[in-house]
Amino acid sequence: MKLGKRLSRVAGGLALASGLLLAGASTSSATVGATDAVAGAGGASVAASGAARAHVRDVPETLRVPAGHQRGPVLSARGVQVYTCAGGGWTLLEPAATLWREGDRTKTPVALHSRGPVWVSTTDGSAVTATAVANSPREGAVPELLLKAADHRGTGVFSEVSYIQRLETRGGVAPAGTCADGAQTAVPYSATYVFHTPAA
Repeated sequence: MKLGKRLSRVAGGLALASGLLLAGASTSSATVGATDAVAGAGGASVAASGAARAHVRDVPETLRVPAGHQRGPVLSARGVQVYTCAGGGWTLLEPAATLWREGDRTKTPVALHSRGPVWVSTTDGSAVTATAVANSPREGAVPELLLKAADHRGTGVFSEVSYIQRLETRGGVAPAGTCADGAQTAVPYSATYVFHTPAA
């Protein structure tokens, strides 16, 4: 898929999520509001330098990157997990999030994250898709993940990424209960993404 189409899909996902949040789609609006508050509280801690040290030190054993890889960019993220209703239950449709360099108080976007899952740099156009190979449950939040790169596009910050860790997740859990088929809802979440590349 061409980069332009990837960017358009990310933008579309963010627009869809924004519309769902504004409309308070489905009966999960109370859940969305609650998780938004959780995500807001988590954003400040993700940006703190102390948290940056903590998430590297406290990575669960199952999510540790294999030997032979080195840590690269660490990016904070905030966005939504978009769910669609099928068969009376909520199923993940896609994530839609913006990422900025951890510790950047201006939260200037440097990447976009969407269905694939794919991460696209907004500075050099490089992209990486990845597949989850391990997960670790997190109370009241989507699980932390270890993902292995599956494909790359372009040349830049993401072109050599080998592994990605999704850590310090907050919010993003699908609403409880049944739903009407075809309905969609967006649940706010935040996370820290740690990118790794092969060691030189």
